[in-house]
Amino acid sequence: MATIQKFASFEDLIASSDRPVLVDFYAAWCGPCQLMAKVLDEINGELKSKLKIVKINTEKYPELALRHQIHALPTLVLFRHGQAVDRIEGLMPTPQLLAYLQDFIRQEG
Repeated sequence: MATIQKFASFEDLIASSDRPVLVDFYAAWCGPCQLMAKVLDEINGELKSKLKIVKINTEKYPELALRHQIHALPTLVLFRHGQAVDRIEGLMPTPQLLAYLQDFIRQEG
């Protein structure tokens, strides 16, 4: 389950993480985003100690969506050391996303 955190700066949040950060850009009205939230809850249960998952509501933070060129929802952006290294647009099933992230983490290690 996701926890709500306040942060002074999105850049500080992703740059200061000791783990890769997967950012879910979503909107409350987006049906596929709601399905992706369930997928991410499952992913978080598996990878919590190796990956940080952050949810950004594009309706509340449109400047972040614009800065990161979010044109489709949901969009997942994977950050390492504060830099975007990959993105996934649209819904992805849990097994496929889990395998992708485990492979990414393995390459990191």
